[in-house]
Formats: sequence, structure tokens, C-alpha cells
Amino acid sequence: MTDFTAAMWAEALKTARSRVPWLAALGISLAPLMGGRFMLILKDPAWARRFGLVSAKAQISAGAADWPTYFALLAQAVAVGGLIVFALIAVWVFGREYTDRTVADLLALPTSRLVIVIAKFVVVTSLSAMLATLVYALGLVAGGVVGLPGWSFELAAGAAGRLMATAGLTVVLITPFAWAASAGRGYLPPVGAVFLVLFLSQVIAALGWGAYFPWSVPALFSGVAGSEVQGLGLGSYLLVMLTGVVGVAGTLAWWWLADQS
Repeated sequence: MTDFTAAMWAEALKTARSRVPWLAALGISLAPLMGGRFMLILKDPAWARRFGLVSAKAQISAGAADWPTYFALLAQAVAVGGLIVFALIAVWVFGREYTDRTVADLLALPTSRLVIVIAKFVVVTSLSAMLATLVYALGLVAGGVVGLPGWSFELAAGAAGRLMATAGLTVVLITPFAWAASAGRGYLPPVGAVFLVLFLSQVIAALGWGAYFPWSVPALFSGVAGSEVQGLGLGSYLLVMLTGVVGVAGTLAWWWLADQS
């Protein structure tokens, strides 16, 4: 067994034995389930009022209850909700060693620090990909139960591609929070950074500058500002990639150079 395989196995085992995957799955599952409920309300507002799903005085006029709308809603949920859930997973994976005071024991192992960091990133990426797949799968079930019109395999395949691409952009952008968890030696600093970035991404996008703020790009790509990708050019995607590379490089450098005693 190579050092990388051993590190991967150890990180995967620690994650699997924790509550984090289950809590993350529960949190991200709210998106397709609540989205399905919203589609049900849009499809038949009178039925929804009769069974108490909405207030009798609620005014329901926006949106269409069909598969294209629902798939777009799922992609947008992954862009916004995924930023929170995926980032918190990264914060836990990289910050737990400091909170549990096991970092010195971990680094005493005959495994390169860089290998340990890469293994952690692989675990975070893999779990995030599984959660994005869960959102899509639950969305298919919820949409089928509601009986949404407009289904086609071409639409479903395209929606899956956009949702996974949105998740991929989001995962790239959580790497700086791994550095924050490492440099902050715990959970509190990076969690604060996650919600600050989420707030800024919403404000900056609302001001029309979202294409130049990397954490706004996944939401714009998902279609939150309209059915088309608005204002995103090659520079926006390069900025996302640069942010991800800086986050990985910063985390690797911290674990390699910092005093971890």
C-alpha cells in the first residue's frame, strides 16, 4: 500500500465514521425536497392552500411548474447551498485535527505532509460530488412524484451536466477555506469566512459585478440571474481556477512550512 493510498484510506475512514456525511446529506437534501414542494404549489395553488401547504392569503404567481424550471432550481441550490455545505465539509476535514489536538500525532506518521493534504482534498471533492449526485437523484424522484411536465432525456442529461459543472465550480472555490481552517487551527475562523464570502457573493452579484467575484460565478453559471449564463467570460472561469489553485497551494504550503506543534 502506497503512502497516498494509506492516507486516503485513513481520511475516508475518519470521514465515514463521523456524522458529517449524514448531516451534509440531510442538509443538501432539503434543496430537491423543498424544490419539489415549491413545484407542487406552483402546479396547483388551490390544492396547496386546501391542504395547508401555503397560507390561504399567499399570492402565487411567479414561475412555471415544469422540469426545466425545476432542474434550474436544483442547479441554483447547488451553487448557493453547495457553497455552504461543501465548504463546511472542507472546514471539518482540515480543522478537526487541530480541534481534536491530533495534528502532531498525524504528522508524526511516516507519510509526507503534502500527501496528507492531497488525500484530504480528494476526500472533500469525492464527498461533494456524491452530494451533488444525491441532489440530482432526489430531484428526479421528487419531480416524478409531483408529475412535472416537459420531461425529456435530452433535457435531463443537459441538466445533469449543468448541475455537476456548477458543483465542480463550487468545489474549486472551497479550497481557500481549507487553508483558513489550517491557518486558523480550528473551525471558527473558516466558518466565519464562509458566511462572509456567501454574503459578499450575493451583494456583489446584485450590484452587477458578480462575474469578477469568483464565489458569485457558480450561481451566475447555474442561471440564477436568468436562463442564460449572463456576463461570464473566460476571465470569470480563469478567476475561479486561480482562486482554487491559490487555495490548494496555500494549504499545502501551510502544512509543509508551518510549525504544527
